Amino acid sequence: MDHSDGVVTFTEEQEALVVKSWKEMKKDAANLGLKFFLRIFEIAPSASGLFSFLRDSDVPMEKNPKLKAHAMSVFVMTCESAAQLRKSGKVTVRETTLKKLGATHFKYGIVTRFALLETIKDGVGEMWCPEMKEAWTKAYNQLVAAIKQEMKPV
Repeated sequence: MDHSDGVVTFTEEQEALVVKSWKEMKKDAANLGLKFFLRIFEIAPSASGLFSFLRDSDVPMEKNPKLKAHAMSVFVMTCESAAQLRKSGKVTVRETTLKKLGATHFKYGIVTRFALLETIKDGVGEMWCPEMKEAWTKAYNQLVAAIKQEMKPV
């Protein structure tokens, strides 16, 4: 990543790949969002302890309605932010999801990025290529940087 004057350059080509793949995944966002979270918990089981609605439930994780709703909103927010990165020139993070995301990301940042890339790879099928992986990695890193920035005490 080149940090000329502190701005990460996200090229038109990368934006096009992210937008194209997000259009494809949007139709199945609920299912992919759940896959994304289940993959995080598979790699880092302790991450599920961050969610009270999982701790207090005896429903299997993949059937938990609160997890499904949360997973979809986080997945959609992440992908929407990535798709709008170049247009808006910055990452917009909604206040409510921000704190939840922040707490998880600092502890599970690498796991989360890996799980997201794997989920997107599944979600787009044959469209997946090294360039798309690079575009999503850059977009995700920028989102995490924005969250960290927002969480700094003023």
